[in-house]
Amino acid sequence: MADIFVSNYDNYLVVSAYIYNKLEFISVVRDSVLDDIYLCRVENILKNIDSAFVRYRDDEQGYVALKNILPITVVNRKIISSSELRQGDEIVLQVEAEPLKLKKAKLSSRISISGKFVAVTLGRKGVGASLKISQDDRTRLITCAKKHYKDLVDEYCEKLDGTDFGVIVRTEAARLSGDDIDENIRDDIKACIDKICDILSVAKSRKVFSCLQKNDSADEAYHIEKAKAFIRTKTSDEPRILNESVVYSLKKDMDKLLYNRVWLKSGAFLIIEQLESFNAIDVNTGKAISGKTDITYKVNIEAADEIFRQIRLRNLTGMILIDFINMKDKEDVQKLCDHVRALARKEVVHTEFVDITGLGIIELTRNKNDKSLKEILQNNNQSVDNMENE
Repeated sequence: MADIFVSNYDNYLVVSAYIYNKLEFISVVRDSVLDDIYLCRVENILKNIDSAFVRYRDDEQGYVALKNILPITVVNRKIISSSELRQGDEIVLQVEAEPLKLKKAKLSSRISISGKFVAVTLGRKGVGASLKISQDDRTRLITCAKKHYKDLVDEYCEKLDGTDFGVIVRTEAARLSGDDIDENIRDDIKACIDKICDILSVAKSRKVFSCLQKNDSADEAYHIEKAKAFIRTKTSDEPRILNESVVYSLKKDMDKLLYNRVWLKSGAFLIIEQLESFNAIDVNTGKAISGKTDITYKVNIEAADEIFRQIRLRNLTGMILIDFINMKDKEDVQKLCDHVRALARKEVVHTEFVDITGLGIIELTRNKNDKSLKEILQNNNQSVDNMENE
């Protein structure tokens, strides 16, 4: 049973998904600049850090790595390489990371446009596919996209001034079958490239600081589609969409996500700390029953499942360090690592198992796709230590 709720939480519109009465997905409807595309002006170039500071809105500055600047995106004059960039140049850039506290927005001219079945990125090269797709489907879809890739590179060579582009086949494409696959994949790639070409063309006649493409972050329907896509990765049930949250007490569930203590059914608990440069998660035995030879392994497996749910709901990104309860049995340690790897592969946002250190700390990385829930709600309740065993 799966339900999608559209409701309010402390003045925010929130789309949430419950699967078998348990909160599994949250998306906050808000006006974000992430993935927006702007006509920017170069304010300053710092060769010593290989970056340029740019203004993308009247009142907003950001920075871009010089290696991420493609000559074709400079619209006020023709340049051959990023080393020729100078103060005052007008350049088309996409927001890769929103500004946060004292950090300025991070931008790039490697413009990425997503269609229903593929995503096309300017300045990349080759064809890939989402790691969430099964290996057989990935091979099938990549083979299909490669059939058209070289022809499309040749077809758009002049329009893109010889600039490469890369194609990633999205998870949604795995649902394609039969004779429609070739046509859908090719048409979607072309539509994305055409959009990039249109943006670069329109930029030449627009005023600096113009927004050339706005994201859908303020569109309720966009977040509902995200919730549906997530549910499809977990169950075949068709979700109900409801405009209330009383039944599942969304406010209570959301409040818990601002605590840094999370209790597990076994009586163990997690401590989750969001720090400036990484996220730390500590697993503690707490009130878990001791005396059984396999209790530590069972608690760690239970903790791993809940950790990935918390990472997803809190939207923790970047480096994540997990300190599980120490285990002496090397076979149990390996089984835990294998379980964590399997959980990482199932995540919608790309999550990678990096290593387990000599001290037994598991290292993960998770792609930055938005601000964390805590950062979004930072004007509301601050994180506190939840001592109550619920």
